[in-house]
Amino acid sequence: MIPQSMTTRAAAVAAAGALTLSLAPAASAAPEGGATVSASSQSSHADAGELGAHLLDQDLTWEDCTFPDLAPQTQAALQEIEGLACADVTVPRDWHDPTDGETITVRLSVTDTADPERSQGIALVNPGGPGGSGLPWGAAMAMRSPDLAEEFNFVGFDPRGVGQSTQLSCEYQPDTSHDAWEDGAAAAAGCLDNLLTPFITTEQTAYDMDFLRALLNEDRISYVGYSYGTWLGSWYQTLFPSHSHRFLLDSATDLTRKSLQETWDLQPRSRDRQFQDMLLPYMARNHETYQLSEDPLEIRRAWEQAGGTRDPLGALITAQIVIPAMYSTAGYPGAADAVATFIALDAPEADGATELAAQLEDLIAASDGVAVDPVESGAVQAQLFEKAREEVQRLVEVERAAATGETVSFDGSFDAIRCQDGQWNRSRGYWDAWVADLNTKAPYIGPFMGAPLCAHWPAVTEKPKPHQRTHPETLILQSEFDAATPYEAGERSAKIMPNTTLISVNNEGTHGLFPYGTTCVDDSVEAFFLDGTLPKNVACGALPLPGEDQAYQVGGDVHEAQQTVKVKMRTDAVKEANRMVREMLMEQHHGE
Repeated sequence: MIPQSMTTRAAAVAAAGALTLSLAPAASAAPEGGATVSASSQSSHADAGELGAHLLDQDLTWEDCTFPDLAPQTQAALQEIEGLACADVTVPRDWHDPTDGETITVRLSVTDTADPERSQGIALVNPGGPGGSGLPWGAAMAMRSPDLAEEFNFVGFDPRGVGQSTQLSCEYQPDTSHDAWEDGAAAAAGCLDNLLTPFITTEQTAYDMDFLRALLNEDRISYVGYSYGTWLGSWYQTLFPSHSHRFLLDSATDLTRKSLQETWDLQPRSRDRQFQDMLLPYMARNHETYQLSEDPLEIRRAWEQAGGTRDPLGALITAQIVIPAMYSTAGYPGAADAVATFIALDAPEADGATELAAQLEDLIAASDGVAVDPVESGAVQAQLFEKAREEVQRLVEVERAAATGETVSFDGSFDAIRCQDGQWNRSRGYWDAWVADLNTKAPYIGPFMGAPLCAHWPAVTEKPKPHQRTHPETLILQSEFDAATPYEAGERSAKIMPNTTLISVNNEGTHGLFPYGTTCVDDSVEAFFLDGTLPKNVACGALPLPGEDQAYQVGGDVHEAQQTVKVKMRTDAVKEANRMVREMLMEQHHGE
């Protein structure tokens, strides 16, 4: 959630999740009441069990797990996993003063699938976010990877501030002037007023993870982290290298940086890249279904002529339907259908959230449904349409609150974590220039981008550097067209971090890959977890997109010697599209 964008019509529709790093998309003085800690002091304690020894004798009440945010059939399937149980764990609110008497709770789930004679201990799972619920993911990984579940008991947990753990909720009053910068400042201030906020950081969560290890009587943990979960996993490895066993960092942020800003800065251009290089060519190849052109550039022209993301409806379907399809290309048929329907409607620009809600219903009614892969992708599209309805309703409520002076509440964990994990640029001039630059270099996503809340937020800490001598062996898995954590971030991380190798998936755009469904990817990951065999860099081929029988070559080729993908952020297709959009906007401006 990105509250500072709520008050501009085109920007507002991106607010709920469009720009997170989640699978399910970054030090100065700390806020009053917080604790600013140097990286050197962070690494001075090698065991959270010792720091929290006074809490190690707590009695855990194990009970059936509930996952109310999941579909009933999914929840029922997960509850069949052997040994699944949940409990609340009491942890110090502040690991830098663990005996001050202030505590919070972390909800965890455990499984009991491993063969006792072959067990390699526990493996924690985090799906990303930041702020994503990881509670179901222990059972989900046991279901998704039964071979690993025979040797690892997967553990899920809701990080502090999230879900069924102690939550971080923030309130603020939307700015009636509709100035996005001031509105962002108000939202950040509303969150910083919460006394819990300074303690909702990746560093504190890493200590929670190590305390869970000690509480469960384990010497070390293995780990599967997706998206932001790679940032969390890398932070844990740096603080607790001797407790780190097998770590898969799937769809990595730039783990070499002190904050998440560098990864976030890449997102708009990487999303433009996937839109132009993957989704539009997919629509062109399936032109008989989508009734547009066989030329991706002509489809882009039609999109822009209909208003594109400068139109509130175009921005809404981009944020709620197209961008989710960039997380999982199983959503491509639904995203393509939404793009084609938007072009066909060519509706006038909505004036406010209420009118936008009506236009969304018109678009849903006009949709022909998903002709390509109608069963699976049709179900995905229906879910995304419902999410879009929920987002519009939220925008209506925010618009009303801005007019009446009411306050609105929002989940603060996403911003608290990313903003406090290292200092972001806090200059309005910098962010104004950044937005202006995006309108040229990323004209698909750029029109509804704004300054993040982190521009108004002091950091609490920063990511420590990995230890060259003690950093554990690590496997990074990255797709070429990942739009949330771009390929460049994973490649750089694997190149710079010690004892780390990279599996690349050429011509793939999905964010969060394992288990992927090919022997090239899955056998390499499983060999690492089961036998400790860390592969050299390897480049794997992609699976076909829905309704197609082959994967098509797009973007860069494989660098055979290095077994990486030769990628460019601005491919030839992206450059050509950007020139076309720029010329169209100039013609429109001159015609007004």
